[in-house]
Amino acid sequence: MQAFDYTKRLTAEGLGTALLLAIVIGSGIMGERLAGGNTAVALLGNTLATGAGLVVLIGVFGPISGAHFNPVVTLVFALHREITMAAALGYIAVQFAGAILGVWAAHAMFGETILQVSAKLRDGPALAFSEGVATFGLIATILGTVKFKPEFTPVAVGLYITSAYWFTASTSFANPAVARSLSNTFAGIAPHSVPLFIVAQLIGALTAAGLFGWLLSSTSKISEA
Repeated sequence: MQAFDYTKRLTAEGLGTALLLAIVIGSGIMGERLAGGNTAVALLGNTLATGAGLVVLIGVFGPISGAHFNPVVTLVFALHREITMAAALGYIAVQFAGAILGVWAAHAMFGETILQVSAKLRDGPALAFSEGVATFGLIATILGTVKFKPEFTPVAVGLYITSAYWFTASTSFANPAVARSLSNTFAGIAPHSVPLFIVAQLIGALTAAGLFGWLLSSTSKISEA
């Protein structure tokens, strides 16, 4: 894997996150417009576009920045000392900036008002637990494939998010939802609901980081029961 300077890594991380959010919000708008009121069809369109987009974006930007596209993923890699904390803070900053620009780009493409605030409440303990499970699974997928089959990571993440859109009640945001709160469209979330999602995501990510840090650590010899 080639080494890229920090400026290129930040640019890749910000651009990739912007494109990801444009995909999430844009496909949500398109799905809702074409579904004729059928939420399941709208969600299916949103799901397929997001999963496919992730595979491509991670494949393109992964060799440059690692393609975190998510502050909790960056936090986990910082805890595992794969990236310094100073570098991680830069990643998180460009992720948030890129995510907001991606939301605005999606609005512009579909003729929506650029500046919006979501009114879509997503509250309650079930959704919080769901979001924690979704993020746990995302981190588990990343750590497991990076350890054993890194070339499969883009596909694995895309497939996991595709499935998690449907098996989790929260539709697997698995990403701090601040940018989505700026879109009152299909994939938006009200600002009031954001803190609960972020807490759940952090708990899920840290739990996965701790468990898989132990589970994936190698030992000098294999003991048999």
